[in-house]
Amino acid sequence: MISKDKMSVTIGVAFVWFTTQFGGGFASGNQLRQYFVQFGVWAFFTCVLAQLIGAFYQWYALKYAKKHEVYDYKSFNDSFYGKYAPIFSNLYELIYIVTICVAPAAAFATGVETMKTSFGINHWVGTIFTGLFIFIVAVYGTNVVRKVAATLSVLIVAGLFLVYLPNIVTQWGSISANVSASMANPAPAGSAIWTGIVYAAFQLASIGLLVQHAQPFSSPDDAKTSMVYGFFVNAIIVLMAVLGLMAITDDPNFATESIPLMILVNRGVAPDVLRPMISVLIVLGSVSTAVNMIAGMSNRVCSSLDKNFDPMDKPGKNVIIVTAVCTIVAFLIAQLGLNQIVSIGYKYLGYLTIPVIMIPYVVHMVATKFDTK
Repeated sequence: MISKDKMSVTIGVAFVWFTTQFGGGFASGNQLRQYFVQFGVWAFFTCVLAQLIGAFYQWYALKYAKKHEVYDYKSFNDSFYGKYAPIFSNLYELIYIVTICVAPAAAFATGVETMKTSFGINHWVGTIFTGLFIFIVAVYGTNVVRKVAATLSVLIVAGLFLVYLPNIVTQWGSISANVSASMANPAPAGSAIWTGIVYAAFQLASIGLLVQHAQPFSSPDDAKTSMVYGFFVNAIIVLMAVLGLMAITDDPNFATESIPLMILVNRGVAPDVLRPMISVLIVLGSVSTAVNMIAGMSNRVCSSLDKNFDPMDKPGKNVIIVTAVCTIVAFLIAQLGLNQIVSIGYKYLGYLTIPVIMIPYVVHMVATKFDTK
């Protein structure tokens, strides 16, 4: 029998994973198209496989963190990698930096593209507005955005249900026809599975930031309960989104559209109502992601520059300069376009994660007999 208090903790940690994965990039449909839907019928298998991989690795990390009481990613990595920590802890720092560069840029680009696609706002007007907004909030209002980030994620998911469920019902004929066509001429299974693994890999780039949430667990066994909940919630929502996007795989613009979800919205139920609603949520979710990532990097740099740095104090010169530099870097990377960032940036982040996290974790599991030796 699981107590109510225990259930709240395990479900809470499961939803941390949930909110990490389902941001603006997911909500736009771009990531789903690049890593799953473009492979047709294989997408239904590979999207669940990616969630299973994520649940497995995160279970092991959370279990280890609670058992050894290492809750910040530096302490966790130093303990986990043991004598190899001088190599792999520093390599994880590289992954963290790359994540900090790519994720805000993707969020930046998602917000700009959504404003352009949904509201007809000029690219450069949207870029300047988004950049200034991210900079100002990252300097002055980070705590507010961090508090509402989870709420925004829940609203995004609620919006996705409102978009996908009625459109799955009304466009079932198109979904069936497109799935049948992909079954008749299937994509290479190896490519589909490998791309799904790469998706799982770049999602694991933030695994070191997840371990802090193991602290409230009553025992290491809670990690398993939490990730079982997380797997089912994530898998159901990913499957729903993949099924919905199958309705538009025959659209001539599907392969190149930065915000594929808008094709589904425009072809589906009540587009005049759903388009502005989901667009606003995507923009807000993207901006909050960018703010949190940039503020995190700013705090990290400023802490190394000043040992007495307190992120709760009034922002000083260092905070303003570092935040401005990070915002400009995100702006410059965002100019590559959302399609390029998602298909190339995240892909290479995944490639980095495989030798630093995925393979060493398996070695650790084997060498320690799942941390029992």
